[in-house]
Amino acid sequence: MSGEGGGTLAPTGWRVPTLLALLGALAGLLVANSVSGLPLMPWSAIPTLVLLALAEGFTAGRTARRVRRAPGTEPMEPLSAARLLALAKASALFASLAAGYFAGTALSVTGRLELPSHREVFLIALGTAFAAGLLLAAALYLEHACRVPEDEDEDRNDPPGLA
Repeated sequence: MSGEGGGTLAPTGWRVPTLLALLGALAGLLVANSVSGLPLMPWSAIPTLVLLALAEGFTAGRTARRVRRAPGTEPMEPLSAARLLALAKASALFASLAAGYFAGTALSVTGRLELPSHREVFLIALGTAFAAGLLLAAALYLEHACRVPEDEDEDRNDPPGLA
């Protein structure tokens, strides 16, 4: 929130997710190179992250219609929009870190892909990084859906706030 009591929240920019993805990639490289043997890769993270992305994307579509008061929808309560915005921000940060971590892990085994076990780790890590990227996109879409549309009589120089 702004320090002047304006009640607005800035949209997630590209800097923080990029930094988190880079830190995650570095952590993935370090962990994968420091453990003896291969790191364990849970294949179940792929469908879990994809389902979360689908749920957030669906919620974003419904939220956008409700915030803009589309015909046939109920207006959204401000507290509900604030909760969805908090979910979107948290998901975006987590997804950035996870995408970087699993991409770094995949990168660490690229030199030994002729071995089946390394190929399996590579494919699972790459799939998980992709699924985390989908979650990041859905989270940013949900955050965008929570924006309050500008009023016609407001000053056009002010950027639109978030719900």
